[in-house]
Amino acid sequence: MLYVKNLCEGVELFKALGSDIRVQILNLLLKNKEMSMNEIASSLNVTNGALTSHIKKLEEVGLLSVTSDNEGHGNLKMCKVKEDRILVDIVSEEETKNTNVYEVEIPVGQYSAYSVMPTCGIAMPESLIGAVDDPRYFAHPYRNRAGILWFSKGYVEYLIPNLLPLGQRLDEITFSMELSSEAPGVNSNWPSDISFSLNDTVIGSWTSPGDFGDVRGIFTPDWWFPNWNQYGLLKMLVINHKGTFMDGLKISDVTIDQFQLSYKTALRFRMEVREDADHVGGMTLFGQGFGNYDQGIQVRVRYSQG
Repeated sequence: MLYVKNLCEGVELFKALGSDIRVQILNLLLKNKEMSMNEIASSLNVTNGALTSHIKKLEEVGLLSVTSDNEGHGNLKMCKVKEDRILVDIVSEEETKNTNVYEVEIPVGQYSAYSVMPTCGIAMPESLIGAVDDPRYFAHPYRNRAGILWFSKGYVEYLIPNLLPLGQRLDEITFSMELSSEAPGVNSNWPSDISFSLNDTVIGSWTSPGDFGDVRGIFTPDWWFPNWNQYGLLKMLVINHKGTFMDGLKISDVTIDQFQLSYKTALRFRMEVREDADHVGGMTLFGQGFGNYDQGIQVRVRYSQG
């Protein structure tokens, strides 16, 4: 998901989408998954020179990824759609400064509970923490400095700071995090059902399409192995009075009201790959220093007079 936080931030994206030929390029790639620039130019009956500027613009705003393929296709530029959804906030952060909102960012290694199974591992931007495929290292003191973690089955659970003032009711919690599956090596077609829980109640699930390693993550460190997880998809999970939503689409009827939350309530957020899921494909959670978004788990809480 490409997340645009306000209209001003999205101007270049809107310009890129304001061209018929660029929309045609996106539609072609959505249909064919991946194409060379020569194939795109031929399909649209344009020259490679004319196509180049359009491809560059779509790449600049984060809609396409372009890689060199020196093996199966010769020295060609291969293109594919990078994001599966665009979410735009119409109301800007400036307009919400004086509303009843607080925000926190939780490092991916600052979990309060876990149970994981190999393949698994945890790493800081500087190095691995311990050894891969050994769940014992998830208890290592350095875990709070981690920028990535992964496992094939199990869960990580986080204690969300409850800063709700006395006499206020909690209206909405938004979680934003970069996720993918966890395949042996990498595999873009490796579905995994990741479930999300609040205070031991499942609020919904999302099927990650794969474990991505076609290009290096923007923030993934140079020492990271090229055949390991490189980046994920930025997902936005929201629970409010109307239900639970993923990237704006409703995924369950579980509402915030069912939890009867107050300023005294602990807020425990869990991400899990269950053994009885239809697709047991693991989970990779990207944090600061890894992936494409350089963030931990961002949490936004909105509240009002109770």
